[in-house]
Amino acid sequence: MEMYTEYLSNAFIGLTFPKAAELCFLKLKILLIAIEAKTEGSAESCIAINPGYTVKIEQATQGFFIAQSADEVKRAFYYCKSCHGDVTDVRAIKKCRCKGLKMFKKGAAALMAFTKTPHSETSDVDTGPAKIVEESDQDTTVTAIKAGHGDENRRVSSGSTPHKMPRLGSRPSSPTIVLPPLDTDNKLTPSRHNSTQNNGELMKFDVTGMFHWCPERRMEDCILTKEQAGATTTPLFSNHVVVCVFADQNSPLMGLASLVMPLRASNFHYDELKCVVLVGNEEYLKREWKTIHNFPKLYVVAGSPLNRANLRAVSINLCDMCVVLSAKHSASEDTTLVDKESILCSLNIKAMSFDDSVGLLQDDMDAFLPPGFSPICNPLKVFRGSSYGANIPIITELASDCNVQFLDQDDDDDPDTELYMTQPFSCGTAFAVSVLDSLMSTTYFNDNALTLIRTLISGGATPELEQILAEGAGMKGGYSTPETLSNRSRCRVGQISLFEGPLSQHGEGGRYSDLFSAALKNYGILCIGIYRFRDTTSSVKSPSSKRYVITNPPDDFPLLPTDQVFCFAPCDFNNPVRAREIERLLSSAI
Repeated sequence: MEMYTEYLSNAFIGLTFPKAAELCFLKLKILLIAIEAKTEGSAESCIAINPGYTVKIEQATQGFFIAQSADEVKRAFYYCKSCHGDVTDVRAIKKCRCKGLKMFKKGAAALMAFTKTPHSETSDVDTGPAKIVEESDQDTTVTAIKAGHGDENRRVSSGSTPHKMPRLGSRPSSPTIVLPPLDTDNKLTPSRHNSTQNNGELMKFDVTGMFHWCPERRMEDCILTKEQAGATTTPLFSNHVVVCVFADQNSPLMGLASLVMPLRASNFHYDELKCVVLVGNEEYLKREWKTIHNFPKLYVVAGSPLNRANLRAVSINLCDMCVVLSAKHSASEDTTLVDKESILCSLNIKAMSFDDSVGLLQDDMDAFLPPGFSPICNPLKVFRGSSYGANIPIITELASDCNVQFLDQDDDDDPDTELYMTQPFSCGTAFAVSVLDSLMSTTYFNDNALTLIRTLISGGATPELEQILAEGAGMKGGYSTPETLSNRSRCRVGQISLFEGPLSQHGEGGRYSDLFSAALKNYGILCIGIYRFRDTTSSVKSPSSKRYVITNPPDDFPLLPTDQVFCFAPCDFNNPVRAREIERLLSSAI
């Protein structure tokens, strides 16, 4: 699957984003994940990922799609309700010759010329209700965003299209949002003075409202010895993120802030933030600490990540993810040895066993989950843990692609297999630096690619935040205003469980299209792929706990109860009831 950009045809005008996404998936067999829109009261455009029912498609709106090829995405540009409304074969959705074609081309040219005038910022084109206007045969530019490949991106054609973007937050006849007073007991919406009490801790946001923020903390106050971390009977950490850092005092900075920022995005509630425990050289972490000392729930355990005592002290068997990073890369070193410490750490963790782990599975889960794998349920119901290190979720950074063959002892991949075809990369246990080369190439051909990927990975970005970080000012706290608080209400990547919850009915042999429509109509959740166990048949004697992703499966794809679904979930802090409903749905997959 690849990511593409294309302009939506006039048949989409007046449709809300969920309606347009459903039409694209069910009728055109492509996945619409985002559109380019303008923020209300601003001339600057932004990429709105699953903006929900607050945004309607306007003329010449640019969409972002996931599809197999550029030809598939062209269907969104050529689609005409009059000519293609009854078409069952998507291959028949091509350029049509409708009666209003010439008038549309003239109007498009006039609009494009008008937008170049000095008053174009204040101009507005009344598209009216969702009436059907036939498509133009004028070519547009389609840019392929190669996800995870180093090949050069392709430009299919080089025409131009009038550009009028929908505006965010401009739902017709919607009431003005009023923030609750300071003494409200609503925990979902921060107060006007940028602080609410949550478990005794002061909750704040940065000046842009995009990330959780706290006053500067000294690293000495956040350092835990392994004796302190493992002294209590009840584990000090659970459902946390462990970051194993291999670096010495003089190693180049790797930028841990880029890793921590997505985990502190403001579209999470404060109590949803996972503790991040850094394990590594104390002197090196002091240098990195300057960029992350304003993020809450960060802890440091000084010592080598290869020391099992340190790993047990941070309860690595109870973590939600273990990230292995290394800054010890030398250009003069043999490529097969450049990742030796990261690989040894990963293999060391997998070889560990934890006899003191709390029971993992409920009686009714035994038929579905491989031995030792974490249950698909709310973490508040059972205490999660892994009895074997092989079941701990780990992602390892590799400087050399060829070293991926050493990560999995049970991997039968040929050593000459391309990185993107190996099991560790497919299952998400390995990340190679070469993937960033593909991203750089993609950005050259499509400047929106980097913004979209950053929004997906980093939890969001604004021009103000970009300027602050570019100047090296670091994260600054600020008072919450309606403008900054509105930045919290943006969608986030989540997982839905089909084992339990409101959508579990689709896990018993249901079709993916039914799940896609139900999640979108009932919850505004946009499904983008399936997260499935590698071994799902009863013939496998020792099923693996590894999963892999099936991006944008076909509409008749059969589902299993053990499947989890990756999705873009809306996050509306102005509607607490709806927000809690979606949180319960997402928490069932944790």
